[in-house]
Amino acid sequence: MELTATALDPIVALALNVLAAAAILVLGWLVAGWLERTVRSVVSRRPTIDATLAAVAARIVRALVLLFTLVAVLDRFGVQTTSLVALIGAAGLAIGLSLQGALSNVAAGVLLLTLRPFKVGDAVLVNGVAGMVEDVGLFITKLRSFEGVVVFMPNGSVWGNAVQNFSRAERRRADITFGISYGDDMVAAIQAIRAVLAEDERVLAEPEPVVAVDGLGDSSVDILCRFWTLPADLFTTRWAITQAVKARFDAEGISIPFPQRDVHLITVPSEEGRPAA
Repeated sequence: MELTATALDPIVALALNVLAAAAILVLGWLVAGWLERTVRSVVSRRPTIDATLAAVAARIVRALVLLFTLVAVLDRFGVQTTSLVALIGAAGLAIGLSLQGALSNVAAGVLLLTLRPFKVGDAVLVNGVAGMVEDVGLFITKLRSFEGVVVFMPNGSVWGNAVQNFSRAERRRADITFGISYGDDMVAAIQAIRAVLAEDERVLAEPEPVVAVDGLGDSSVDILCRFWTLPADLFTTRWAITQAVKARFDAEGISIPFPQRDVHLITVPSEEGRPAA
């Protein structure tokens, strides 16, 4: 039995729609891949934007292009895409409301990766935790404390607190207080500390080191030693200066006193006929 032209029209229309849908799929897939590579390349060339954010932005662009491609394909087959888009929007709103905390962490992660208050390898103090930054993701920031403990922080708590970045400092200040006995020569002690500072090349000349009497304690005269050094030399220089000043004090007979108390005994005369208490 021969098929009439009227009977062939639906088949031809379906075939054409299938071919058009296939072409849209291929074209959408190619465009999505091209845009993903382009966005990744353009964003990664910006020095202020982290590589993680570049990868995420490229994937989001690819997903959006593929979503529009899917809607276009369904439209070729007569599907009411308006209702579908509304359904997707409602589902997205419901998911967004149920994941408010996670989405806030993502928003904070985007801000951290964009503004970059710190980067991997920086020494920071965040939310009471001091350590090295090991990873910055969209949801969490990974730190390794100076004690060696790995700490995972939600990005929301990182962004919502003050961040101290020690690695961004051009120089760091160290304050050391040395106590000497009241009977020792304060001028000699100050000169001894200044000599130790002058001998250590890690102590910066600018700003100029400060050595001065800072207070009169219960058992000692407290002398403040304040100097600046490079961030990488802070702790080693502080330890070396402390040891060198102690050795210098010992060589010059300047003592560092132990806490002490003066005890005064008061004798109470005894009453007549009674022994003294």
